[in-house]
Amino acid sequence: MKDPILYRRRLIPEECVLLKDDRILLHADNILVTSWQALKPRKDLHHGYSCYFFKEGYKISKFYAADNTLLYYYCDIITHDYNEKTNTLIVTDLLADVIIYPDGFVKVVDLAEISQALSANLITIPQLQSALLSLDALLNRIYAGKLGELTAPINRFDPAQSLLLQQ
Repeated sequence: MKDPILYRRRLIPEECVLLKDDRILLHADNILVTSWQALKPRKDLHHGYSCYFFKEGYKISKFYAADNTLLYYYCDIITHDYNEKTNTLIVTDLLADVIIYPDGFVKVVDLAEISQALSANLITIPQLQSALLSLDALLNRIYAGKLGELTAPINRFDPAQSLLLQQ
C-alpha cells in the first residue's frame, strides 16, 4: 500500500494542514510512524517523531529541542479518516492531550476545550465518547508503566534513542 498524504485537522482553532514535510518511516496495520520538523518554529520545539495508533485513538510523539534534548512526550487523542480514492489520511485532534515529562510527571491538558467544542458543535457526542475512552485507555497504559511499549515503534527510528541504547 502506498504511503498516504497526511493532514492534521484541529477543531480549536479550526484548521486542516497538509503535513507535507512529515516523513513516513513505518506504515503498518494500525500504526503509522513519522519524523517531522516543527511546523511553526519555536525556541524550544524543533523536531520529533510520532506514532499514530489508529485503532486505539491516540498519537504518541517525542518532542525534541534543536540539540536533540528530549523535551517531553506529547500524546494526542485522535480520530482519522482515510480516503482511498485520493490516498489522503486526515487525522483529527480530539483536543484532550497528555504530556509526559522526562522525570515521569504526567499532565492531562485541554479538557476544557472538549466542552467548548461540544458547545460549539465542533465535536459530536460519539466523538466525545470515543475521545474519553481513548484517553482513559491511554492513561491506564501510562500509569501501568507501559510508556516503553507505546514509544517502541518510534524508538526503532530515533537516532537519539539508539545512542542511549549503545551506552
